[in-house]
Amino acid sequence: MAAVALVTNATGFAGPPAVAALLDAGFRVLAHDAAFADPDAWTDFAAGREGLEPIAAAEPEAVVDQAFARADRIAAIVSNDHFPAPAHPPDTAPLEALRGNYAALLEFPFRLIQAALPRLRAQGGANLVMITSNRTRLPLSGGAFPDAARAAANALVRSLAIDCAADGIVVNAVAPNFLYSEAYYPKAFFQETERGREYVRQCVPVGRLAAPEEIGEVIAFLATVKTRFLTGAVIDFSGGWPFGPARPKP
Repeated sequence: MAAVALVTNATGFAGPPAVAALLDAGFRVLAHDAAFADPDAWTDFAAGREGLEPIAAAEPEAVVDQAFARADRIAAIVSNDHFPAPAHPPDTAPLEALRGNYAALLEFPFRLIQAALPRLRAQGGANLVMITSNRTRLPLSGGAFPDAARAAANALVRSLAIDCAADGIVVNAVAPNFLYSEAYYPKAFFQETERGREYVRQCVPVGRLAAPEEIGEVIAFLATVKTRFLTGAVIDFSGGWPFGPARPKP
């Protein structure tokens, strides 16, 4: 019987590559997204993906309840959390944007994990993978809200790892930047204009955006890892950023 994985917010950010990589790894995947309340949205997302089942609940506790109603054991949970990140100067930054970042990037994943923990302990362990960000390595003007929320999420990974270690539950994160997604690095600018491509070349030592399947490979590794000693890791996934631009080729 195939192991079961849950991926939250599956339609955006690292969700599609996480789903694809876990299906390729042999998982039965429960794909959560509130958008799946629309049957057409689910049909479009599920096309060509065997072994995929929808969860459309909006609240994280309901997501967990529905997931465990479909599976006696969930081997891996991928908490794929994202929120729009336009720059807001501090003197005019709307507080609702702060609350939105907090709710999506910190509160939702914490509530999800909190709701799942009793069941994960009872089943003898699991692999938890949070998709966060390493944008806090080089804070940008106007980025206080997403920077603060992402820093808190990375801190949450390390704290949860300590509290869950004795129960065989490992908690790790992939922290990307310069990952192609329409949420943060839309193709129309960053891949299809010379200005966008040049910006990436100047910022990222690898010289390009990460392809979605590349982060999928890392997510699948953390979702399938058997050692319980790898926990509390926040893995930078940013092509060497922010340690300087790529060196010119000889």
